[in-house]
This record gives sequence, structure tokens and C-alpha cells, in this order.
Amino acid sequence: MDDAQLVAAVLAGQASAERELYDRHVDRVFRLAFRMAGDETLARDFTQDTFVRAFGKLADFRGDASLATWLHTVATSVILNGLKKVRRIRAREIDGDVLPDVAMTRREAEPDLKLKLARAIDALPDGYRMVFVMHDVEGYTHEEIGTALGVQPGTSKAQLFRARARLRSELAEFEGEWAS
Repeated sequence: MDDAQLVAAVLAGQASAERELYDRHVDRVFRLAFRMAGDETLARDFTQDTFVRAFGKLADFRGDASLATWLHTVATSVILNGLKKVRRIRAREIDGDVLPDVAMTRREAEPDLKLKLARAIDALPDGYRMVFVMHDVEGYTHEEIGTALGVQPGTSKAQLFRARARLRSELAEFEGEWAS
């Protein structure tokens, strides 16, 4: 059953088709959510919210893009809105007396490249991080990213260029330690 038939079956009320749609796409949605949120619990919540919203809006799916691209557009919206909400909540929870000293920078003894890379990706602005993850990690084209994020492919390319530049800068101390 292709995606168009699957969507038609879901809209006709077939529970098995809903399960099939979910099973086909849940892993990729979760990976995107996890890479964007950096937290398994948030990623699970965002994945669930994505499918709740997608099933609610499935009648709006026109088929202009693939179902996977449409689902990732929904996921992107859910994730970005969820992350904004989490940041607002966390910002309210921090007491001014317990804020860390920002001016002090520490270099961990023998930093692990993988950990440093994960932190550098997490520190990217939302747009840069989303484009970087979708293109370099998930393998989307700039056209698919543009459709999913509602931007021009050129904007996607520019954000990827800037994201890579920031990552190179953050990881400069490791230059020459990995194979190119």
C-alpha cells in the first residue's frame, strides 16, 4: 500500500491503516525530535504530539509533497513550539541567586569529541540546528527542508553553511583528530 492509499484508508476510518502509518514513520519522527530536543522524554512527547496533530490534520494532506515530508513539517512545528514552551518554563524555574557564573569558561579534562559535538549542535540556533539535522544527519534535500520549514531552498543552504561554520569553530580544537 503506497502513502496515498494509506492516507485514504486512514481517512476511511481503518484502524489498521492508522497503525501502519504510525509504524512507517515513528522512528524517523522520533530521531528528528530527539536530535532537536536532546532529551528522550521530550522527544517521546514531541513524537506523540506530532502524530496526534498529524492524524487530526490528515484531511489537509494534499499530496504535493511526500507523506514523510508532510509529517516532518508537522513534527518541525510541534518540536519548535514545544522547545519554546520548555525554554519559557525553565526560564521561570531558575532562581536568580543560583545562576551559574557565565563569565567563567571551563575546559573539561580530555573532552570527548562526541559529547562536544552533541553540545555544539544543541547550542545552535533553532533554524540552524533544524536544517543541520535534517540535511546532514537525516539526509533531506534542501528542497524537502524548504517545504518542511516553509523557507526557500537558498535559505536552507545558507543556514546549513552557517551551522557548519559554527560547528567548525566550536570543534576547532579537535581539528586533525578525525578522518576527513
